[in-house]
Amino acid sequence: MQAYFSKLLCCTVFLIGLLFIGPMTTTPFAAESRVGFVDIQKAVISTKEWKRSFESFKKNFAKEKKKIKSREARIKKMLADLNKQSFVLEPELKKKKEDKFRKEKVAFERYVQDQNAEFGKSEKEMTQKILIKMMKVIQKIGKDKKYTMILEQKVVLYHDKGNDLTSLAIKTYDRSNK
Repeated sequence: MQAYFSKLLCCTVFLIGLLFIGPMTTTPFAAESRVGFVDIQKAVISTKEWKRSFESFKKNFAKEKKKIKSREARIKKMLADLNKQSFVLEPELKKKKEDKFRKEKVAFERYVQDQNAEFGKSEKEMTQKILIKMMKVIQKIGKDKKYTMILEQKVVLYHDKGNDLTSLAIKTYDRSNK
């Protein structure tokens, strides 16, 4: 029984020692660690490659928007004509025109949804491609500048602006991806 209390006492003393001495042993490590921060969204959309890609994306989007407006105007004209003629048309002809209008409207709505989905997918792919390259650039900066870690700025409540690596990441990315 006395051996049991002796072991218990030794374990207790050891744990108390760790509690008081443990934080002192990690202090030198904390003093040597370097933490950087990057606003990844800003870094990606500020690259020359993203800006070029986005200009092309906007041009395609504007062209498609014109097509959609034209098609929308045609459907509105169909509706206006149908409303004007509805009292003088024979019931069978009126029904055919209404059916044609409904089909055109549904096809148009589907087309718009498909185009929105396609443009959303295209923008996501464009951004994802650049994001993957940006992550490699940030990892290289961390390794070259001997950072312990680099965190996303949006998940940190406060950080010293001197540790913000966003502009360095943009410049490095632009130099390596001309």
